[in-house]
Amino acid sequence: MVREAYKPNVLNGRCPSQQVLDMLADKWSVLVITCLGGETKRYSDLLREIGGISQKMLTHTLRILEQNGLVARKVFPVVPPHVEYSLTVLGTSLKEPLAALCRWAQNHMVEVQAARASYQDGENRKSSSLVA
Repeated sequence: MVREAYKPNVLNGRCPSQQVLDMLADKWSVLVITCLGGETKRYSDLLREIGGISQKMLTHTLRILEQNGLVARKVFPVVPPHVEYSLTVLGTSLKEPLAALCRWAQNHMVEVQAARASYQDGENRKSSSLVA
């Protein structure tokens, strides 16, 4: 049986690319990949450098990224255990797109915050007019 060529389409709910996008859209995944950049780092370095991430979430995120071929984990046979993380070739291919996304967030955070405040003010006015 010959399979038809499949054209990936992220908008198609049955396309596996949506699962890939879901993994990459997670803020912790973006931050771990960004933090690793082109460097090899220990777990404690990642935990220290990524503000707000818990040990549990960092461990979970690293496992997901490793399972998906984006992060490599190297364990050294020493006591205490020494573990290093680095981006794979596939993970490295995400550096620039994610760096662009992070730059956009930093460059437009003030505008987004202003839009949120404006929206909230409008919602508050609606709520108060309904109560009156």
